[in-house]
Amino acid sequence: MKLEELRKRIDEIDDKLLELLNERMKIVKEVGELKNKTRAPIYRPEREQEILNRLKSKNIGHLNEAAIEAIFLEIFAVSRNLERPERVAYLGPIGSFSHQAAESRFGAMSDYLSMNSISSVFKAVETKRAKYGVVPIENSIDGVVGETLDLLGRSPLLIVSELYMPIHHTFASLEDDISKIKKIYSKDVAFGQCRNFLNEHGFEEMELIPVESTAKAAKMAAKERGSAAICSHIAAKLYNLPMLFENIEDLHTNKTRFIVISDFKNEKSGNDKTSILAKLKDRPGALVRFLKDFDKEKINLTKIESRPAADKEFTYWFYIDFEGHIDDENVKKVLKQHESEIKWLGSYVKASTSED
Repeated sequence: MKLEELRKRIDEIDDKLLELLNERMKIVKEVGELKNKTRAPIYRPEREQEILNRLKSKNIGHLNEAAIEAIFLEIFAVSRNLERPERVAYLGPIGSFSHQAAESRFGAMSDYLSMNSISSVFKAVETKRAKYGVVPIENSIDGVVGETLDLLGRSPLLIVSELYMPIHHTFASLEDDISKIKKIYSKDVAFGQCRNFLNEHGFEEMELIPVESTAKAAKMAAKERGSAAICSHIAAKLYNLPMLFENIEDLHTNKTRFIVISDFKNEKSGNDKTSILAKLKDRPGALVRFLKDFDKEKINLTKIESRPAADKEFTYWFYIDFEGHIDDENVKKVLKQHESEIKWLGSYVKASTSED
C-alpha cells in the first residue's frame, strides 16, 4: 500500500475516533449532571483504575500498557473537566516536578494553582480554593518529606491517590561552550543527586548556587550568560534554555512518590493501599504489640517511618502504609482495636512503582 493510501486510512480512523470520543463525552456530561446534584466527587481513582485494568486485559494490539495509560489518563482528565471543572494546587513553580506530576494525573486542560510551599498546597485545598493538591511525600534516595507527613497528621484532608515519577535532571545553559560557564543554579537536593556529573566535568569547584526549585534555576539561567541550571526537561523547555546534557543524575532509578490530597473517601478498588499515623502510648513494647495485630490479620505493611511528636519532646509517631482498604474486614478489626491511637490518612489505589 502506498504512503498516501496509508495516510488516507489513518484519516478515516481518526474521524471515527473523534466521533466515538464525542459520543463518550456526551455520556460523561450526563454522569457529571448526576454527580453535581449530590456534589459527589468527580475524581474517582478506583473507577479509573477499573477502566484501565479492563482495557489492558482486552488489549491484543501494538499498544503496550504504558501507552494505554497515557492515552486514557488524558481522556479521563478531559472528561473530568466536562463533568465539573476543578482546580488543582501543586508545589510550584511552573515546571517543577510537582507540576509535572499534577499534569500527568489531571491533564493539560485543568486549572492549576502554583503554590510556594507544601503547607500552602494543604491550605488551598482546606479552604476550598482548590479541590485537589499534589505534593511529594518521599524520594527513593532522600527518603520521606517530613513536612508532608507532619501536615497529614494535622490536616482533615485525605490521600486520595498516589503516583511514582522518575526524576531525571538536565544540564541546561545559554552557553554552548561549557568552559564559559562560571556558576550553576539548582535546588540543593539536585546538586547532591548529580554529584558524579559535576565531578566528571570539573564543575565541583564552580560556584553552585542553591535556589528554591529546579524550575527557578532554569528561569534564572535563561536570563544570564555564563550560567547554567540543573533542572527538569520540562523547566528547560518552558524557559527556552538549551539542554546540553540530559539524564545527568547519579542514579537513573531515582523516583519521587507524589500524593493527591482532597476531602473525600475512595471506594474499594481491590488493589488498595492505606496510610495511617499511629500515635502509640509511651510504654515498653507498644510498637511490637501494635505490629503483631497487623501480622495476626495477615495485613502486609509496606512502609513504617517514625516522626518526632509535635506535642512531646523525644517521643515519636509512626507513619505506616499497608496493603488494603479501610473498609476491608481485617483492616477494620485492627483499626478498631487501636482507634484512640490511629489517625486514618486515606485509602487509595496502589500505584505501580515502575510507573513513568
